[in-house]
Amino acid sequence: MTDRDPLYRRHRFPAEIIAHAVWLYFRFPLSLRMVEDLLAVRGVIVSHQTVRLWVEKFGRHFADNIRRRSCGQLGDKWHLDEAVISIRGKKHWLWRAVDQEGFVLEVLVQSRRDAKAAKRLMRKLLKSQGRAPRVMITDKLRSYGAAKREIMPGVDHRSHKGLNNRAENSHLPFRKRERTRQGFRSVGSLQHFVSIFSAIRNLFVPSQTNRSAVQIRTHRRQAMAAWEAVSARPA
Repeated sequence: MTDRDPLYRRHRFPAEIIAHAVWLYFRFPLSLRMVEDLLAVRGVIVSHQTVRLWVEKFGRHFADNIRRRSCGQLGDKWHLDEAVISIRGKKHWLWRAVDQEGFVLEVLVQSRRDAKAAKRLMRKLLKSQGRAPRVMITDKLRSYGAAKREIMPGVDHRSHKGLNNRAENSHLPFRKRERTRQGFRSVGSLQHFVSIFSAIRNLFVPSQTNRSAVQIRTHRRQAMAAWEAVSARPA
């Protein structure tokens, strides 16, 4: 590694330490102060405020690199769902799309739960995925059907609450992080966090079909190698 990369320029700590701190924060349900303590145990004395700055600056960069590496590798069955979240006492909706393996395709924070919001999610999905799904699965919210008829009229749409457990379960890891953070202060901070968190989680969590011990260990090694690649300074 060299010091020529402008991403790490003027940072006192090496890239490996910065990447490790960002990995700890997004990979596990840890607060900034917990990450500070874990680094201190290893002799790295850094404040939680510095960790926060690393998370905000480098997290987005790493997540974008992960998305570029995974382009075209996600599934063709989309599960869509929405979950309510309160920000400063006001209700918002976290719209989420995952594929058949549980990998997050898109997350979008919106103040509405209607056809307009569903259309916005579907347009972002089509733009990011570059193709329509083979089938789309949602709950009984009618906004999905209305949006689908306009945005993706030829896609098979299955609307049944019992079929959409994949999307509903995908909210659970975020809920753990929401409790650790004690909520979010703004829509922008929430959108920033979930977009990074989802990309990094996609990298490290094995698919729903790869669940044997050998497969999980292999996936973990591959994920760590990929993380080192996306977070390293260029040689």
